[in-house]
Parts: sequence; structure tokens; C-alpha cells
Amino acid sequence: MATPSHRIRRITGDGSDGWDLFYRAKDLIRQGIQVTELTIGEHDVKTDPAILDAMYGAARQGNTGYASIPGIPELRAAVAERTQRLTGVPTAPENVIITPGGQAALFSAHQLVADPGDRALHIDPYYPTYPGTIRAAGLVPSTVVARAEAGFEPVEDDLMAAAPGARSILVNSPNNPTGVIYSERTLQGLARVADAHDLWVISDEVYDSQVWDGRHISARAIPGMADRTLVVGSLSKSHAMTGSRLGWVVGPADAMDLLWDLSTVSNYGIPGFIQEAGVFALAQGPQYEAGIAAPFRRRREITQRLLGAQNVVRAAPQRGAMYAMLDVRATGLSGEGFAVRLLDEERIAVLPGESFGTASAGHVRVAMTVDDAAYEDALRRLLDLAGRLVAGRAQGAAHFPAELG
Repeated sequence: MATPSHRIRRITGDGSDGWDLFYRAKDLIRQGIQVTELTIGEHDVKTDPAILDAMYGAARQGNTGYASIPGIPELRAAVAERTQRLTGVPTAPENVIITPGGQAALFSAHQLVADPGDRALHIDPYYPTYPGTIRAAGLVPSTVVARAEAGFEPVEDDLMAAAPGARSILVNSPNNPTGVIYSERTLQGLARVADAHDLWVISDEVYDSQVWDGRHISARAIPGMADRTLVVGSLSKSHAMTGSRLGWVVGPADAMDLLWDLSTVSNYGIPGFIQEAGVFALAQGPQYEAGIAAPFRRRREITQRLLGAQNVVRAAPQRGAMYAMLDVRATGLSGEGFAVRLLDEERIAVLPGESFGTASAGHVRVAMTVDDAAYEDALRRLLDLAGRLVAGRAQGAAHFPAELG
């Protein structure tokens, strides 16, 4: 074939896309081998039949043609109302554009904020698609490490040091993979850096309905930030609608007009019957979202109880989202090494911390996405494996003591 573009060949860089353990687990499942799948953020309950009925009814009523490209007015208004209610920031339909899921929102936002060849910052640890999304937009990804000892929150001095010459910074709170929720102090530091270096802030807030401890503050809510912040959201996590691919960007109205232009030449809008289902879903209100989040709140409590009964594996601050980021360095294995042993010996699939960057090396991310009993059983077996590995190291050290100098 003719030579593909350099841009598309470089989407994953020169390495893995971070999903190797997930692919391997799926291969085992296809072979008929039972695996407890704790790799990706997919709810164990499916989309509510009432939402599907709304989608089906809209399609049957003929809403199958071209839909409004920036989103139907009712959906933009519903997203604006939810955003204002959750964040306290005045938000109108003109501040919203509808996208085919949060991933497309991330791509669109990066197309808006910088030109090919510009540097775009993002935080390490990161969701594995982040650097590829930035490369796909023609930009150069550059990481700012949020260290485990700092609670996986980015430090203002580190942000300031990385900012010169960059055009944007991508942050994510509540955070995937760590479960951390950025403090007001962290966000204020981010705001000072963005102001000092004229950065756009792209704030991925798709887990804003999954808050277990403290409160989620939108980056857009920090004083002075509304005009330079693009908030990415979706119905995937809040309403268990991952396959419906219904997301949005919230930001300055002039910026949304530019994203309308991009939508015209890319996806040309999202099917109207899916958008109408989104309107119905949002109309169910905050109590509905709390119900979708409830299983993960319970499993977070299971996680904390089991971790509190042992002293080998530790967790990052588990304040939000549907994950537990577990530190397994005491076993002597890397995150990848431990994840491989767990899959080989226990048939439990988790993602290694190395899939999410350098800062989470020596960790594994556990998605709390199976029923409570299966989750508790899998986590017990994970902790048992870690305990055996530590005991084996201690026994080996006793048999082979270091030479006395």
C-alpha cells in the first residue's frame, strides 16, 4: 500500500498502547477459560431498559435522519443544567457541544487548543489513550509526574517547570487510574500555572458522579478559569451508557462554535435517537446517578476493609472513580510482573500500573466492575498472592543471607 501518514503511525508512539494484559485476558476468555475481568471501567449492569426504550421509541418515531450537529437543543440544555448544578459555574446551552463519547471530546478539545507540533501537557499517571489522543491531534505529548508520595496529585512547582512553551494541560479528576480527587489547593496551583503561561486546561471529569470521600471541584469553577477551561464529560460512567457514545465538551461559547466547525467535517452529529435517550437519562436526576454509582461505593468499602486486614498491599487515596490503585512493590515484582502472575496463577485480570505511565510503576489498577461477592473473592486472592510472594522473599533471604563484609 502507499505510505501512511507519520501522524497515524505514531499514535501509540514506539511502544505498547497499554492494553496488553486486557487483550491477553480476552484471548483466554475466548478459549473458554474462566477469568475474573477487572481491567476496564465497564459497569457490571447494563444500560437501563427505560433508557433503551426511550432510544427505541425515538428511532421508531422517525428520528433517524441527520441530527443537529452541535447537539439537539434539549440535550445541550440538559448538559448545561447538570453542569451548572454540579459545579456552580453559570452554563448555557451555547457552552456545550455534544460529541460521540468522551474520547471524541478529548480529541476535539486538543484540536482546538494547539497547532501541529505544539507541546500538550498531561499528568502521569494517565488514562492510556491520552498520549495517543494528543499525537493523533498532531501535538507532542509531554508528561508532568504526579508522584505517589504526593498522593498522585500534581505539584504546582512541577507544573510550572513543565509549562514554558506548552499550549495546554490535560488533567483528570476524579482520577483514572488512581481514584484520587484533586484538592482545591492543587487546582488553584493549576490555575496559577495556566494563567502565567497562557495555557488551555482540558479537564476530564467523566467520573464526577463517583465521589466517595470529600468533594469534586471542577477546574472550570476556579476563579478566572472558565474562559480557558474545556471540561470533558459523558454519560458513559454516570448512566452506564458506555456503548451509546454520548459525550460533550463544556467551555467558552466562541470555542464551542469552533468545535461545531470540526464536528461538521468529522462526525456530522450524533444520531438523534441516541441524543433523545440522553435527554431522558439526564432527566432522571442526581438520585439516578447515585444509584448507578452505588455498587462502586460498596466495593470501595470492601477494598478498604480487606486492605486494612493486611500490611503487604497499600492503596492510593481511593476518593472517587471505579478503581483501586494498589501498591504491590513489597512483593519485589513490577506492576506488570505481578499482574502476569495474578492472571497465570489465579485467572484474575488487572492492569499493571506501568500501563498508565511511570509514576504508577509497581502498582496494579483494579476495576471494581464485577458483583460484590466476585469482587471480594478476587481481591482476597490478589492479596493472598501478594502475601505469599512476600513470604517467599523473606524465606529466600533467610536461606541466602548477605555476606558479612
